[in-house]
Amino acid sequence: MLALLLFLTFLGLIFLGVPIAFSLGISCLVYLLAADIPLAIMPQKMFEGINSFVLVSIPGFILAGNLMNAGGITDRIIQFTQNLIGHIRGGLGLANVGSSMGFAGISGTALADTASIGSIMIPAMKKEGYDAPFAAAVTSSSSTIGPIIPPSLPMIIVGTLGGLSIGDLFLAGAVPGVLLGIGLMVVAYLIAVKKGYPKGERQSLKTIGKSFMGAFWALLMTVLILFGILGGYFTPTEASIIAVLYALLIGIVVYRELPFRAVPSILVNTMIGTASIMVLVGFANLFGWILVSEHIPQLMTDAILALSDNPIIIILLINLLLLFVGMFMETIAALVILFPVLLPVATSIGMEPVHFGVMMVLNLMIGLSTPPVGVCLYVASGIGKVSIGETAKALLPFLAVSLIVLLLVSYIPEITLFLPQLFD
Repeated sequence: MLALLLFLTFLGLIFLGVPIAFSLGISCLVYLLAADIPLAIMPQKMFEGINSFVLVSIPGFILAGNLMNAGGITDRIIQFTQNLIGHIRGGLGLANVGSSMGFAGISGTALADTASIGSIMIPAMKKEGYDAPFAAAVTSSSSTIGPIIPPSLPMIIVGTLGGLSIGDLFLAGAVPGVLLGIGLMVVAYLIAVKKGYPKGERQSLKTIGKSFMGAFWALLMTVLILFGILGGYFTPTEASIIAVLYALLIGIVVYRELPFRAVPSILVNTMIGTASIMVLVGFANLFGWILVSEHIPQLMTDAILALSDNPIIIILLINLLLLFVGMFMETIAALVILFPVLLPVATSIGMEPVHFGVMMVLNLMIGLSTPPVGVCLYVASGIGKVSIGETAKALLPFLAVSLIVLLLVSYIPEITLFLPQLFD
């Protein structure tokens, strides 16, 4: 009965538009009062949730991404991808996806990708004759690649929750991220051919090479982070600090586009973003503790397994649940609440935890571009000055290919586990 009160309060607050973090906190408070549990448990469990050395990497990676973006990285990645594939029909759309794949190794967050890439690419695409809904849809769908290709903040959360290797999770997301990018490029090209979107001029190898060297130092950061962690040279948290120092060096010394006076405001924005994530993680940990106290994970495991013992059916049911949740709930909150609940279900049918972690992150990333709460959809539509409905309609082909990639990742473990096993 108390568990029902918890869920009804949480859902009611979400329906009223209360932010996820506060919805979690208030619903937990109502539960504790109703159950006559001392309120001192709230700060204790919140602190337990954020008292992790690995989570210290989150502000580091956010700061590194902000520094690289302010230092001219976005322009250079976009210029390189435009020079490389801009001569193909619908080249700006393809460059949009390609830029997101490159930017993914810098930011690790979908929303940062949408805002940074979209603010440049959407106006440029509209100017060249692309439909505004198409430009917004390409940007929104491709931005979900960010948290799949390393480094990835959701993967860090998954690793912390499940006690999994962050390096393995980073590697496991690489191939699915590339597959998703290629799939979105194919859709963008087919639509461009059908609608007769323009293509740019073919650039010389010299021009392509010059733009590559411009983006090289930024793209190298991903390689340094990944192989530094895998090689045992530093931990994910240490990697985030190295990324910050590297971003400062590139922005100030190499690109010379990051003025010292901009650093304080970047630090403030990073602190605000980090604080919101940590509050969310803290409340979500308290929420998760209550779920465990009420035996919800075991009840959900038994309920799903009671429906079928066929792994194919169970994986499909988990995917449908996560896709539904991703349409309404913020990614990190959904991970903290549902990963510990669903992991026993996944492992009971033989799924590797790393494989399940990547599948879950990919599920929730798709939700960022789907109404009613898809933040990337809203941001891209706002930049493109087009209605949510028009963008959502243009998004359907991209959503279809995202679901195909999701099914491939779900049912072919080698797609995610190949690289981690290769580097073991």
